Amino acid sequence: MAKPRKPKPEDPKPAHSGAVVRHQKLCLSIDTNLRRIYGYTELEIEVPDIGIVGLHAENLGIESVLVDGEPTDFEYYPRSQSSDIEKRWASAVSSPSSAADVAAAAYIMALDTELIPNLLINCCNKMQIEQMNTEPNGVQSSAEVNQNVKSVRVNYWVEKMETGIHFEDNVVHTDNQIRRARCWFPCIDDNNQRCCFDLEFTVAHNLVAVSNGSLLYQVLSKYDPPCKTYVYRLDVPVTAQWISLAVGPFEILPDQHNGLISHMCLPPNLPKLRHTVEFFHNAFSEYEQYLDAKFPFGSYNQVFLSPEMAISSSTVGASLCILTSQVLFDEKVIDQTIDTCIKLAFALSRQWFGVYITPEAPNDEWLLDGLAGFLTDLFIKKFLGNNEARYRRYKANCAVCKADDSGATALSSSFACKDLYGTHSIGLLGKIRSWKSVAILQMLEKQMGPDFFKKILQAIICRAQSTTCPVRSLSTKEFRHFANKIGNLERPFLKEFFPRWVGFYGCPVLRMGFSYNKRKNIIELAVLRECTATIDSSVSVLNANPDSENRDGDIGWPGVMTVRVYELDGMSDHPDLPMAGDAWQLLEIACHSKLAARRYQKPKKGSKPDGSDDNGDLPTVDMRSSVDSPLLWIRADPEMEYLAEIHFNQPVQMWINQLEKDEDVVAQAQAITALESLPELSFSVLKALNNFLNDSKAFWRVRIEAALALASTSSEETDMAGLQHLVKFYKSRRFDTDIGLPKPNDFSDFPEYFVLEAIPHAVATIRAADRKSPREAVEFILQLLKYNDNNENPYSDVFWLAALVQSVGELEFGQQRIDRLLQFDRLMPSYNGILTISCIRTLAQIALKLSGFIHLDHVFELIKPFRDSKTIWHVRIEASRALLDLEHHCNGINAALLLFIKYIEEEPSLRGQVKLGVHAMRLCQIQGGSISSEDIKATTLVALLHLLESRIAFNNVFLRHYLFCILQVLAGRSPTLYGVPKEKLPCMGNVEICNEQKNNFGAPVNEIRPPQPQPQPPMGNPSHSNHSHDNLAIPEASKEVDTVSNSHDRKTAVVNIRVKQSATSSKVEEADNGTAERSEGGERSEGRRNHDADRGATSSVSVDAPQRNSTEAVSISNQNIEEVNSFHDHGSRITASIGSAKIASEGDNFGKELQCTADSGNASVHHQPDDPSSPSIIQDNYIDAEAKKYASLQTLSISRDDGPPFQEKEKEKKKKSKKKKKDKEKKRKGEEHKGERNDPEYLEKKRLKKEKKHKEKEMARILGEVKAASGELKSKKEETTSLTQMGGNKQEADNMNSSEPPKVVITKLETRTEPTQPTSAPKFRIKIKSKPLSKS
Repeated sequence: MAKPRKPKPEDPKPAHSGAVVRHQKLCLSIDTNLRRIYGYTELEIEVPDIGIVGLHAENLGIESVLVDGEPTDFEYYPRSQSSDIEKRWASAVSSPSSAADVAAAAYIMALDTELIPNLLINCCNKMQIEQMNTEPNGVQSSAEVNQNVKSVRVNYWVEKMETGIHFEDNVVHTDNQIRRARCWFPCIDDNNQRCCFDLEFTVAHNLVAVSNGSLLYQVLSKYDPPCKTYVYRLDVPVTAQWISLAVGPFEILPDQHNGLISHMCLPPNLPKLRHTVEFFHNAFSEYEQYLDAKFPFGSYNQVFLSPEMAISSSTVGASLCILTSQVLFDEKVIDQTIDTCIKLAFALSRQWFGVYITPEAPNDEWLLDGLAGFLTDLFIKKFLGNNEARYRRYKANCAVCKADDSGATALSSSFACKDLYGTHSIGLLGKIRSWKSVAILQMLEKQMGPDFFKKILQAIICRAQSTTCPVRSLSTKEFRHFANKIGNLERPFLKEFFPRWVGFYGCPVLRMGFSYNKRKNIIELAVLRECTATIDSSVSVLNANPDSENRDGDIGWPGVMTVRVYELDGMSDHPDLPMAGDAWQLLEIACHSKLAARRYQKPKKGSKPDGSDDNGDLPTVDMRSSVDSPLLWIRADPEMEYLAEIHFNQPVQMWINQLEKDEDVVAQAQAITALESLPELSFSVLKALNNFLNDSKAFWRVRIEAALALASTSSEETDMAGLQHLVKFYKSRRFDTDIGLPKPNDFSDFPEYFVLEAIPHAVATIRAADRKSPREAVEFILQLLKYNDNNENPYSDVFWLAALVQSVGELEFGQQRIDRLLQFDRLMPSYNGILTISCIRTLAQIALKLSGFIHLDHVFELIKPFRDSKTIWHVRIEASRALLDLEHHCNGINAALLLFIKYIEEEPSLRGQVKLGVHAMRLCQIQGGSISSEDIKATTLVALLHLLESRIAFNNVFLRHYLFCILQVLAGRSPTLYGVPKEKLPCMGNVEICNEQKNNFGAPVNEIRPPQPQPQPPMGNPSHSNHSHDNLAIPEASKEVDTVSNSHDRKTAVVNIRVKQSATSSKVEEADNGTAERSEGGERSEGRRNHDADRGATSSVSVDAPQRNSTEAVSISNQNIEEVNSFHDHGSRITASIGSAKIASEGDNFGKELQCTADSGNASVHHQPDDPSSPSIIQDNYIDAEAKKYASLQTLSISRDDGPPFQEKEKEKKKKSKKKKKDKEKKRKGEEHKGERNDPEYLEKKRLKKEKKHKEKEMARILGEVKAASGELKSKKEETTSLTQMGGNKQEADNMNSSEPPKVVITKLETRTEPTQPTSAPKFRIKIKSKPLSKS
């Protein structure tokens, strides 16, 4: 059994306010006639010490706030939209790239603002404030702690419902968008805040109010008109996001098999509802049985609303799911059945994992999403078949392998989760992450076994339902612990598995080929392992070296892959392929079968060498790829134990064997893909595909793939054999042989129905040599459309007809027939408008293909009426998308985006806005690459930015995200927040959260608000150069920082000494500092150039740093020339920054320091602020990436004395220092023992002695160059330092023995001074420290 973790409070205090909600009560009265909500919410809150509680509230009218029944002060800052957006951005936006930068800044600022509480409540009365001020500091008693729990009541109303909650006629419902619960009741809208709820809703007596938890009772009032109050209680702590409400004249359908389940819909949809939910109790009981636990909530309700009302097809809440009636179907509809069953099963699984069991942190959301998908796959396997489950998983894995190439698909990393504000679950990347999560969990299930994995899920639910200390959150670390303790997986494996698969991105790509060794009877298998993603130098989750030129796939993945060999004597598995180590692998796999030539045929007289006989009958068909091989076919990873992309090369006959003989649907699909991609197609390949298509026992989805493969292989080279096979197959099933026309529809055989439905589309994709559809294909499809007869068929043919119409869209004929179908469907609407949608889509395709021959105005006029607001939602959106396609084709992307903005403003439904946003982003992606300013105007970009910050985008978080993605795609960037550098975003100015801030208790407010990211000012402005927010204070470095600042009235004379590192030390440091050098060097050099430009010319002296013989943990970037500018303190000084400097700490046993500073004027010590442009900051390679910028570098600033005493003092100091050095030398030599010449300590000291001589030689060169620099200063008659006097001590310099002296480069020189300010004698000091190494 897994080790239970330590008990922790169910509702941890959030970091931003310190307040904890213990319980919340919500009482609302809903008036559907006036479209108004009014009532109150009462929260039992643990008030923080500052006495201020911050709640989230938006779009609400706050009437009053009471604390413990008494009125109190509060501040409410509603969101306001800036009215001068066009003026503010007109000058900043000149190209798609600049618009993308502004969009990123605006989007991140909006997301950051949503995290800040905007309803601030004072929970301390005057008496309590006086007691807090007078009482001495001490430990609070238990009574005082209990007094800290307050009852906060907020009376409010909602009149204009725009988001969060919606009115549609007499129906009210919530949408559960991210951070939009605050738009219909005040709360702490945070994922870390969970509490129980009491819910009371008063509605008209003829309406039903459905909400979360168990319905306690209903109260019918005596008012006129009478009202009914529904009282619910939710005993399971949940976040505010999962609180849902649906009010309307619903028909209630209790489940016949389970009393906890209720289904509701509007009256017209009741027959469809009854047929749709017949299966649902099976999924409900299956989950309870698998998890060995009862449903965690008291009841489960499903409410089906019209599609125009919902923002998505399903909205999940605690014990409640709101879905669209579009998923309902009756007994006549076939195609919708599978999708609806899976959708309802997934919504139910989210109740277990996602609502009941919640992620402990944003990095753990992948785990709950994956577990919900895992439960859904169990349902699919049991009730839809194992073939359906395996085929879906195979296709999902293929999609993940193609898209998992960037950090945006990393499941558990701060960059891919926390910094994305929940947007990682939106769009295609959200689907990819969800599929990847399920695949990783299924990989773990394969490793540990199904029974052990089941026990892990049961243990998670069991501890959540514990009566003593329930734990309802789950983290990746805890799941890894369960996998070790319950799943019996070894810790080394898990230690590699989770970081590689969960913390990083990229999937293995295996390219495999084999050769059969007849003499040894073995298979020689060659494997090349690669990765779908190259390593990113900015993100190194696995501590890999970013400077490596190898692909990240060389790191490998844990475990081994199984190779399955099918031979004449049977099948055998060989788990011999390691997924780590060398990228190239060569394996030897032993065969168990004898050569087939000796077994199947005895040699006869007159026979040929291959065993055939001209006179004899044909032998039994030989399935082998060669007479010299016993192999039938080979598969890699047959059980899909790895999320990998596999390219296997084997002879054509072996692929045919795999297609015909292997009963696994994944093996069949892989064989079809391989045969379809062959450069040359033989008759045997076409025959194998045709035989599989005609095999009624094969899985219908794979048969459809065979039909599409036949269509793609049909060409003039094969005499259109694929087209003939497809037409012959269809006519053998659906045509009357006597009259040669299609039979009346008969869809009783569902698998055969799906296969035949796909044949027209496959035929329509065939092209002749002139790239046009063959005449036989056109006549075939038009004949099917013309003679379609569904009179005697008990099932609907709406999807059948829609498939035929879309097939016509692939051709160049048949527009008149589609017009008639379109008008017919307007008179008699089909199921969900499916036929109308297909006709609109097909007309648009035909118009785009024939735009050079026909006028598009007719198509415009034909489609435009379907955009009327009275038409159903799906048809209206399809018409808008078709018109956008035509506008893009005719007038370009700029006109299409302007039309898109118009449609968004006119579209009333949130879901319709999302669909249009997705389509507009696809149009931008079709454009490809970075769009130039000529293709799109600045006014269009500003209009998109205005829409991004508008109320429309705030009301629809999905639309807002797609607007941001559109602007990124226009600039040629990836459509995600991942990788957006926050520190480089343009400054958006000071954006106020509210219109008026009373600031009655502003000081405590600053404590509860999280720090907002401040935009980085332009690097060229020196006045802002000392306000960096990315600095990191290192204790070891701060101990030795020595800065001196002069009078604030003087200008500065700054001389930079640039240190060139020696080649030896550069090579020594290369391993440790290479990572930080490339990532930080460019930014630092850029900032240095801008900084120097603002200061004007500065004097810079370059010297070689002393050689280093040991690597250091913390160092500067090891560039050959490293220059760090000095801070603008007032007064003249010279600073030296050493490229190989090391932060000295008490624990270091070795270190060298080179400090060289000179200062003019009266010195006064003060603390210098941290600044990346200051020399007191250096690079740390081993610090957290968010804080890692610079660390402290020592500087000394010493006052100058202009006069002769300077020389005397210097001579005295030098004599003392020389004397001390001699004493140290004698002491060191005295301590040495004879006979220890081979002692490592002695050798190390000897090495240090030589190194010291090198250093002294280098210092001699420094003194000579400084003398030259000071002479140049005097010649210019400016204030100079007396460095020339340091060169007088020639005797000491001549006695220094060293190797070849390093180069000294004087780059540029400038001094600044105030002529009215008196100066003192110059003073200069050079200090050299050398510390011996300790014993190793």
